Amino acid sequence: MLNTAKYCLQCGTALEEQVYHDGHPHPVCPSCGWAYFPDPKVAAAIRMIRNDQVLLVRRIFEPHKGEWTLPAGFVNANEDPARAAERECLEETGLYVRVTGLHTAVSGRDHPRGADIVLVYNAEWISGEVSARDDVDAAAYFPLNMLPRIAFRATRVALGIE
Repeated sequence: MLNTAKYCLQCGTALEEQVYHDGHPHPVCPSCGWAYFPDPKVAAAIRMIRNDQVLLVRRIFEPHKGEWTLPAGFVNANEDPARAAERECLEETGLYVRVTGLHTAVSGRDHPRGADIVLVYNAEWISGEVSARDDVDAAAYFPLNMLPRIAFRATRVALGIE
């Protein structure tokens, strides 16, 4: 059984794995019939290139502690993903940016706590100076032909190296 829901959110009965109407197993309430469908985790990232250099941040947490990635984070419920990408960039780098368009969408979870879908947005700088903040210990621009060790597949795809 999926380990994400154990009890019915409607009546509190213990859930049982059953093949649901969609033909797939789901935790289902044997009392009221409520079925648990896990929502995918969505992250949003900023891909900002200035003077042939891309903005990256270095992670301070596992997985991939010490490796570099695009400024990114999870999209909150009811949050526009483009605004989430701008927010995460500000939180991690101190830069105010404006999304100019969707660069790519990458699916596939890199690790158990990761996102199922990463929306990577192109962005332009508005204001601010690069500084490491929040959950990163460094933020810097790198030439596209001299990248550091990259943490996640979504970043490698967005940078065209995978």
